[in-house]
Amino acid sequence: MNQTLQDLKTRRSCRRYRPEQIKESELEQILEAGVFAPTGMGMQSPKIVVVQDKETIEELSKMNAKIMGVTSDPFYGALTVLIVLADKNRNTYLEDGSLVMGNLMNAAHAVGVASCWIHRAKEEFESEEGKALLRKWGIEGDYAGIGHCILGYAAEGGEAPAKPRKEDYVVRVQG
Repeated sequence: MNQTLQDLKTRRSCRRYRPEQIKESELEQILEAGVFAPTGMGMQSPKIVVVQDKETIEELSKMNAKIMGVTSDPFYGALTVLIVLADKNRNTYLEDGSLVMGNLMNAAHAVGVASCWIHRAKEEFESEEGKALLRKWGIEGDYAGIGHCILGYAAEGGEAPAKPRKEDYVVRVQG
């Protein structure tokens, strides 16, 4: 089977990570895949914020947990968090950012890095605390949080097996 198709079929979300930072070469390949995701009319509405600073990850984790109503770490101990934002002035911003997230996760799997899409970035960056972070990072404009792509090396049992695909996933209309 084609390696790309194999990677797409075997990628799983990871919720347990080893306390080891990913290699810079792996991160660069993952980011390159994100940058080359398709966007509406080629307008490139997304931005990818790379966070590997422990203090900032802890701050984001607390914000995310508060929105979710938990005290646990929604980033599962991952040492790299990629935040995907997209310019709300583009009518395809949500789709554009979602395609970036998909490319990031699939590329991570292809280079041997585990990942998971963590939600609630929208609420995080709509808050005053989130807007302050964007200003601190030099991001100006009307950006929506699309998601967090957490990255790391899977700890034992970190990736769940694939669930069976539903029978009516594909509907064929033929003339």
